[in-house]
Formats: sequence, structure tokens, C-alpha cells
Amino acid sequence: MSTDELYYQAIDLLKELIETPSISREENNAANVLEQYLKNIYPYKNQIFRKGNNVWAVSPHFDKKRPTLLLNSHIDTVKPVSGWEKEPYTATETDDRIFGLGSNDAGASLVSLLHVFIFLTENQQPYNLIFLASAEEEVSGKNGIESVLPELPPISLAVVGEPTGMQPATGEKGLMVLDCSVYGKSGHAARNEGENAIYKAIKIIENFQNFQFPKVSEQLGAVKLSVTQVQAGTQHNVIPGRCDFVVDVRTNELYKNEEAFSILQKNINCEMKARSFRLNSSKIEPDHPIIIRAKMLGLQPFGSPTLSDQALMPFTSVKIGPGDSARSHTANEFILKSEIREAIDLYIKLLDRLSLEPA
Repeated sequence: MSTDELYYQAIDLLKELIETPSISREENNAANVLEQYLKNIYPYKNQIFRKGNNVWAVSPHFDKKRPTLLLNSHIDTVKPVSGWEKEPYTATETDDRIFGLGSNDAGASLVSLLHVFIFLTENQQPYNLIFLASAEEEVSGKNGIESVLPELPPISLAVVGEPTGMQPATGEKGLMVLDCSVYGKSGHAARNEGENAIYKAIKIIENFQNFQFPKVSEQLGAVKLSVTQVQAGTQHNVIPGRCDFVVDVRTNELYKNEEAFSILQKNINCEMKARSFRLNSSKIEPDHPIIIRAKMLGLQPFGSPTLSDQALMPFTSVKIGPGDSARSHTANEFILKSEIREAIDLYIKLLDRLSLEPA
């Protein structure tokens, strides 16, 4: 199949997916579309699989002796934000643009990687190949990629499709959310009684604001702490006896989330609980064959502050895809058709006959 044919088919599939609502945990219809599409276009029907709303396909003649390359992007979207001037579930074309919810994040990556998978399986490759369309990425849900990985063979490398302008993100920050509480003593606001938990919390919140982890990544920078929510008090005339707040922690690859949590516990005096340690930072070495080839193609590796399914992958991965991260989760989200054409061409140049073994 020519790259022109791949491109036109990818555009048609993207339009259909935009018009099939697939909010996180409600991706069933989109998964049906993809499953049927694969059955129509992929000749190896017995190599198409589904678990929940996750759909994947495996290249023919699988050989355990060869490394395995995973091509992954997600089918779910966030809910439409306010401010849309166009119908979010209608694929609207204007010149080179296709507007629609999920067009940029990450429909363009999904359809590009799927058709690159078809192209690569038509030629002998030095690796096994798996294409996986995963669910629940936007909410890091446990019924997404995390539920599928035990069903897959060992993965040597994953290419994760997200809008990066087709530049390779060779590192990605992790995420840990902390629920914190500071306690005082309730009393009447008109009298000199009680201990105001808000005043105590202000000092502790300042500690979070000023705290610095000693290890700073060359690529991802420092661990970032942001207090994002605060809640206290029951009514105006009662001294609050408790103040709760939430801290968003973005870890670099030099700290596992458990380690970062332990450091914070030792240095900041308040009750804190981590919602999860699952979403760790990721990194691929600069001398990995795919990064060497990317540089030969003139691509510029960078560190990504945003989270993806990479955080749930216990193997080497790189994030690269068409579109612009700044368009994600915005009203009037769009992708350029030319970006999809470029993505298909670049993915093929990056992956065709790529050796996954170190030089």
C-alpha cells in the first residue's frame, strides 16, 4: 500500500472517530469502530484482539527470538470544554484543518500509527510489531493500557503517539497527587479561642512552594510541586479546626514516586497521603537506535512535562506524534491534514527496518 493510500485512509478513519464520542471510560463505540476497521483492512484476522475498550493487532509470523516493538496511542478524549464554536463531534474541514474533539489528542497519532503498522507488516522487519489502541489514557484508568500489558509479550520499545510536533520526547515527567491535612482547634471567631488551621496551613503550603529536590534532570529539570486546591472552614464565625489541600507533584526520572513521597514526608510536617505511586517518570537513553535515527532525520529530542501512557510502561519508550500539545483539551481543537501526512512519512523513516539492538 502506498503512503498516499495510507494517508487518505487515515484521514477517513480520523473523521469517523471524531464523530464517535469516546470520553474516558465510555470508549465502547470508538473501540467497535477500530476493531471493525482492523478486520476490514488487516488480512490476519486471528491476530486482532480486544480487552474491554482496548484493541490491538499483532504482526504475522511472531518470533519470540526477535524483539517486539509496540505502537500505541489512545482512543479516549476529555469532555468538551466550553467555548466551542464548532460542533465538537463533527469533523469539520477548513482548508488544511480538521476540527473536532480528539483530532489532535490523540486521534491523529492513533490513525497515523495504525496505518504505519499496516505498512510495516507488509515488509520483513527485524522485530515483531504490535499496534495497540488503548482506553482511559486521559484518566490513567486501570482498565486502559495497564490492563492489557499482561496480555502482551515482553516489549523492547514502545512508540507512544501524542502531539509533539513529530519531535521525539525522550523523557516525560511522572505524576503524584498528594492529599494533605493540617489540624488546629475549632472555636468561636468572636472570641480569642481555638487554633486556626488555615494559618498553620499557610506556613506549610509555603514550605511546599519553597522546597527543592536536590537532583535536577538535565532534560526534565527539577521536580515541580504545585498546591492546586485548598478547602477549610464550615461557616464565617467558626475558627476552622482543619485545612485540607492538594499538591500536584511532577517527578523527574531521577526519583521514583515512592522516593519523592518519602523525602517530602521527612521534610514537611503535615499529614499527607499519595493517591497513587503508579505514574512514574520515563526516559530513553540518547544512544538508543531510534534516537540515533531520529537525530539523523533532523529531529530534536526534548523533555516533556505532560503525562501519557508512558508512565505505566515498565519498558523503554519514546513519545512522538503529529499535532501540538497546546491544542489539546481546548475549544475548537484541530489537526492539520499535512501533519498527518508528515507523521506517516516520518514514522516509516524512523521505524522501517530499524534494529532495536544496541549498536
